[in-house]
Amino acid sequence: MAPLRTALLQGPPGVPGSVADSLRALDEAAARAAAQGARLLATSELFLTGYALGDRVAGLAEPADGPSAARVDAIAARHGLAIAYGFPERGSGPGTVFNAVRLVGPDGTGLAVYRKAHLFGDYERAVFTPGDRPLVQATVDGVRIGLLICYDVEFPEAVRVHALAGTELLVVPTALMRPYEFVPQVLVPARAYENGMHVAYANRCGPEGEFDFAGLSCLAGPDGAVRARAGAGPELLVAEADPEVLRAARADTPYLADRRPELYRDLT
Repeated sequence: MAPLRTALLQGPPGVPGSVADSLRALDEAAARAAAQGARLLATSELFLTGYALGDRVAGLAEPADGPSAARVDAIAARHGLAIAYGFPERGSGPGTVFNAVRLVGPDGTGLAVYRKAHLFGDYERAVFTPGDRPLVQATVDGVRIGLLICYDVEFPEAVRVHALAGTELLVVPTALMRPYEFVPQVLVPARAYENGMHVAYANRCGPEGEFDFAGLSCLAGPDGAVRARAGAGPELLVAEADPEVLRAARADTPYLADRRPELYRDLT
């Protein structure tokens, strides 16, 4: 199977709240990514609206099939690549808002929506409802893609569920703040290695409201090697998620095959 050429859009660092600006940035990034042969573009957490929204979250939230979704679908189809983007999703219950990521296929067809299960800090817990589906997957160009968001990847159980379910590329839109740079530098490559999968970790960067985002987006491989790494500013990374590397890594380091689940029952 051919590698899935994957682009990660780090940023934007600007003032949150302008969905129109974010959509223009997405269209431009999709054009650049497609020109470099990418078939998947991953953006940061809450990319469409910005992260530091305060009490504006509910007003900017949209259903997963809302007007912004239609715009993203058109961008994906126009440039012929899949897009995973973060956005605040309006739920069906009164005042319910999820921190979500939606995956659109290269033909503009909606493939999957995942809602962040592990909310980070007082801000997120005050404005978002946690998701309750631990496993969301879809297929792009024959590669099985799984979705998590930021803090989720820091829980080994959340990533192991994906490994056991056959995820080959885990896409993780992120809004990681300083001083937690060790997460993309150490933890994300370790997650990729211990689970035998590629992990695409797409972060925000720069100051936004009370937050200062760390950047350092990366595509980590199942052999522990980092295929691409961003710095602290806006950047578009492009690298390959190769299923053959995954199969070789799992054969060389058979953590999944050597598990003894009967010993781990006390974990749950």
